[in-house]
Amino acid sequence: MLLHVDGDSFFASIEQSVKPYLKGKPVVTGKERNIIAAASIEAKMRGVARGMTLWDAKKVVPDLVVLPTDYETVSLFSKRMHDIIRRYTPIVEEYGVDEAFADLTGLRRYHHTSYEGIAAKMQQDIHGELGITVTMGIAPTKTLCKIAVDKGKPAGLVSISRSRIDEFLRDVAVEDIWNVGPATAALLRKYGMQTALQFKQKPEEYIQKLLTKPGMQTWYELNGMQAILFEEQKVSYKSIGKSKTFTPPSNDKEFVFAQLVKNIENACMKARRYHQGTRTIVIYLRTKEFRSIGIEGTVERVTAYPNELIGAVRKMFERVWKPGYYRATGVFLSNLQPLNPMQPTLFENPVKLIRYTALYGAIDNLREHYGKHAVHLGASLHAQKNQHISSRGDVPLRREMLIKGETKRKRLPIPMLQVKLR
Repeated sequence: MLLHVDGDSFFASIEQSVKPYLKGKPVVTGKERNIIAAASIEAKMRGVARGMTLWDAKKVVPDLVVLPTDYETVSLFSKRMHDIIRRYTPIVEEYGVDEAFADLTGLRRYHHTSYEGIAAKMQQDIHGELGITVTMGIAPTKTLCKIAVDKGKPAGLVSISRSRIDEFLRDVAVEDIWNVGPATAALLRKYGMQTALQFKQKPEEYIQKLLTKPGMQTWYELNGMQAILFEEQKVSYKSIGKSKTFTPPSNDKEFVFAQLVKNIENACMKARRYHQGTRTIVIYLRTKEFRSIGIEGTVERVTAYPNELIGAVRKMFERVWKPGYYRATGVFLSNLQPLNPMQPTLFENPVKLIRYTALYGAIDNLREHYGKHAVHLGASLHAQKNQHISSRGDVPLRREMLIKGETKRKRLPIPMLQVKLR
């Protein structure tokens, strides 16, 4: 049997955990962007939803507590939650910062309890040690686990046995099935399938004629046959994207370009970690009116070194830049390929390539020891500071309360930080 663990209002619940005086209050994060990024259960119950502007949310809930998103503390809680799950099973897929799939098959005798008992103990440990709640779903497949979690929100534990699959699928709309998008849902409805149960009960041959491989995988999963396998550790990517929002919006051309260069450094850093590179790069700028302007370009050979991309990116940037105010930049490295062995082009000095390889090997080692942007390109200098400078750009608590030995750029990997303020 498989288990899906999903954090309840994860970002907001973490704030309530490290600041106990916020427990029971409507809390949201996203102050730095003026848009609700996450809402606590109390806020959701009063009508606040993700994506609302702070202005609209305050009209619905005047006493709303609005906080900046503390990504560092979230990452610490995420790691700790996944570590707790691994106490009970070695087969864990970290599906997101607040989600995980785990394989419990064959572990009942080892833990001397049922699958539900294993999940309940895990749930208690997460709540007791982290001060947050999670919802758990047990089922034969990932898709059914997702449906179980939806049934159990918040803080529940729902188990779907093979004999009860039809009972749970009867009132699940096709658009609410995991991995079924709007187009597929519309197609299924057109052919008379309104619910997950109706979809499941169609003959296999019928679905094969109607849907492609992902749709067939979903059909198998709803029928209790595991078709979406575990990916315990990511070994490669088809593409890598990095973006960053900054406030207030800026009309400073070099500042916006610096933000874009920082995106490229982050994307290349991740690509090198998986020994991948690209010849195709996409950049985009987002205006303060949320309109995106993008362009695609290529370089001569596969690379993951920012220095080799900056020249092409500068030309692309000049083509899309228009005077005005911008609030975000982003970059995509697409069609990723293995990085090694890297071959010089016909007119390229191979010594230069060897030096780049040695240089970025050393840079990656420095970043491992001293922080992500301990060493960076001079072109990204203007972006190596607080991304949000305004009345909304509060500094998260984890950045204000440095521990001995920490700096603004390097933090100790402590599992969590409990702060009790009165």
